[in-house]
Parts: sequence; C-alpha cells; structure tokens
Amino acid sequence: MSKFIDRVVLHVRAGKGGHGCASVLREKFMPLGGPNGGNGGNGGDVILEVDPNVHTLLDFHFHPHAKAGNGKPGEGSNRDGKQGTDLLLKVPDGTMVLDGNGKVLMDLVGAGNRFIAARGGRGGLGNAALASKARKAPGFALLGEDGEECDLILELKSVADVGLVGFPSAGKSSLVSVLSAAKPKIADYPFTTLVPNLGVVLSGDTTFTVADVPGLIPGASEGRGLGLDFLRHIERCAVLAHVVDCATLEPGRDPVSDVDALEAELAAYKPALSADATLGDLADRPRVVILNKIDVPDAAELAEMVTPEFTARGWPVFEISAVSREGLRPLTFALADLVLQYREAHPKAAPARPVIRPIAVNQSGFSVIADPQEPGGFIVRGSQPERWVKQTQFDNDEAVGYLADRLARLGVEDELVKQGAEPGAPVTIGNVTFEWEPMIAAGIERVPTGRGTDIRLEQDERISAAERKHASRVRRGLVKDDEE
Repeated sequence: MSKFIDRVVLHVRAGKGGHGCASVLREKFMPLGGPNGGNGGNGGDVILEVDPNVHTLLDFHFHPHAKAGNGKPGEGSNRDGKQGTDLLLKVPDGTMVLDGNGKVLMDLVGAGNRFIAARGGRGGLGNAALASKARKAPGFALLGEDGEECDLILELKSVADVGLVGFPSAGKSSLVSVLSAAKPKIADYPFTTLVPNLGVVLSGDTTFTVADVPGLIPGASEGRGLGLDFLRHIERCAVLAHVVDCATLEPGRDPVSDVDALEAELAAYKPALSADATLGDLADRPRVVILNKIDVPDAAELAEMVTPEFTARGWPVFEISAVSREGLRPLTFALADLVLQYREAHPKAAPARPVIRPIAVNQSGFSVIADPQEPGGFIVRGSQPERWVKQTQFDNDEAVGYLADRLARLGVEDELVKQGAEPGAPVTIGNVTFEWEPMIAAGIERVPTGRGTDIRLEQDERISAAERKHASRVRRGLVKDDEE
C-alpha cells in the first residue's frame, strides 16, 4: 500500500557551468593561428512541473536530494562544451513551494505549470571569446560558475471543489465511496481516515471533486490529533460540507455541538503561509450540513429535531444515509449548484504566460565597506565583482591582471582610493581576500608579455609581508634589526 505524503523538504542543486578552454591553434604553416578555446556549457536547471498523474509527494520523501547535470568544459578548435541536462521533477497539482523561512515562492496549480527551483551556473568563456586588440592571444580562460543550491519545502494542498469535514467515524469516507468511484477504506468499527481521499462526482452536466478530510477533533487547529496536518487540504475547497453522525452514542455529543466544535476549529485555523493564494478565509465559504446515518430510527428522529437549528443559520440541510443511499440524489444536485455558483463568481484565472527574464550581465552596482574584523581592510560587495572573482584562475597571473582591469573599469579601484585604502590593505571580494596593490596600475594599457603572465604583477617594489612583519617585531623590541 502506497503512503500519502503531503509535506517534504527537498534539497535541490543545479548543475555547475563548464570551464572555458585556453587553447591556441597550432597547425603547420600557420604560426599565428590565434586563440581557439571554446566556451564551457551552462549547468542544468532543477525544474518543478505539475503532472495530473501525480497525486502525492512520496517520491521526494524517499529521494529528497535532486541534482541537475553539470555543463561540460570547452575544447580547442572553438568547440563549446555541452549544456548540462535539466532535471524535471513532477509534482501534484496544488503543490506550494516555500523556502526555508516559510516564504511562498510559487503556487503550482494547473497542469504544466512550472517553477525553476534552482538555476544552473553559467559556463566560463574560452580564450577565443576573451581576445581583444590589447590581448590578442589570452593565455587563460574563465571558470564556470556554481549552480544554485537551496532547501525547499513542498506542501501539497488538495485541489477539490467540496470538502467534507466532520468528527472521526462520521461517515465521510462512506459518503465519498457512494458519490464517486473512489474506494477509501471503510469498516464497521470506529477509526479515522489517515489520508485525504478525493472522488470525482458527475451530476448532470456538472463534474466536481469531493475531498474527504481526516476527522477533526477539538484542538485540531492547535496541533491536536491529525487535523492540523490535513486542514490545509480544505483551504482550496469552494464548498465546505459538515458530515454529522446522528447515530453516535458518545455522551455529551449531538449534531449541533459537533458542528459548533468544528466551526470553532475552522475559525481558529490560520494557514501557515501568510501569502497563500487560497480562496479566502474558511469562515466565508458556503456551508452545507449533511445529517448522516438516518437509516437508524433514533438517528432519523434526531435529524428531524435539529434541522430547524441549522436552517435558521441559513445553511442547507440534507438528511442522508450512505448505507441505504437515501437522500443522495438531492444532495448531489445541491452540491453541483453551489459549485457552479462559486465558479461563476470566481472565474478561473487565465493561464500565466511564460515570462522570459534575460540574465543581466552588466550590473554595475557594488559597494565598498570597511572590514569589521580586519583593521584597515575593506569588503567589496556586488553580484558582478563577486562573480568575476569566482571566474578567475588565481594561479594564472594573466587572469589576475584581467580581473584587475575589470574591477578598475567598474570603479572599484577609485572607490577604494576614496575610502583611504593603503597599499597592502586586505580587500575581500566574495570568499577571496587579497592584498590591494594600486601599483599594478589596473586599467592602463597592457604591455604584451608571455602567455599566462602579466608584467604588472612582477613590477612590485613594495616590501613583502614577511619584511613588514620583521620590521614590526623590531619596533616592538622582540628581535634585533640584524636578526632574521
């Protein structure tokens, strides 16, 4: 027997972008072939898509980790790397996607609706794409970016037109079984349904769905029993039907008190999702009272006595028996009329059009702040400089010089000067900290040198870190000047 899972935590990781290739054409009789390194492929995305044939989040319960394919690195002869394979995950209709803080990211309602849970990293450029007038044969390429990685909470809310609510053993599962072709578990002993059951009902030309919500008890809105776990499944219902057991022998219970207790729980229940796209407050939904088990003589008399009480509240009342099927036909037509009225008052929204949002590559926003943990240090923040640092091969001097040129053109060098940065000051960008050296003269015309080198990095007359440390120890009298 398959389990019903309606809430899971999913760990998603998009694919990494492939590294660019640094290659130079080498062919006979072509001494100046030029750079021909291809670009790396983009990493694959992790995508959630609504599938009408999926009804539970069971697959994600047993496989909570989802990873898309990585992009392939570029190759010589201007061959770009292969794109990473997207990972398409099928989810049931009515799945809510939340982040770790409970913020709603997407409400997946409607077949084919999609949500990109994690975007793949962009592939790095090869040296053929980095060639310019000043740098005709780059000896480096850019590294691929990491894909997004995050934890998502998936919550399933059943998409049904009519929600049946009531105490355990009120006959909700029996009612679903006789109104539709659904076959929930039914027995002649007291028990409560453990999973929501959905049934499709055909009444004339109207087709609607009915959800049997597990039995509620007083305190369900505060987490008592199973009610809190499944109250979310009636948030999308257009009509709420109270199924009342008129043949119960429990002391202190009667149809009126049962309905009042359930109404108190519905009024106290607040969706955990503040921005949930539901149909409004549960207290505003149309109500129907179904007095069940009138095949029992005492129950029939009790149903006749309490009917005026509910009618005075303006609620339609139906006396039925799920066993003998008495009173089911009027109930079916009445539910169909209420569903039609609600559909007319709340027409379906037009399917959302796909929105293509180009990825910005020239965002110039950045900020420079003083490093609170490093005296005299600075932290550079901004999506563009942080992305450039991740793309840089720091074991390649030419790549480091290219990074310095990019930061200078962006204005980072000028901002550091304005804020009083001194040579050798530690500057942190992303997860990389380096000593700022304005003597590199970033941004000036580059002097061509050997591949993989940058002469500006070699022209450093400033004393080294070891020399500064030794001078500091001499000033404090820890060592003599002539000692090492």
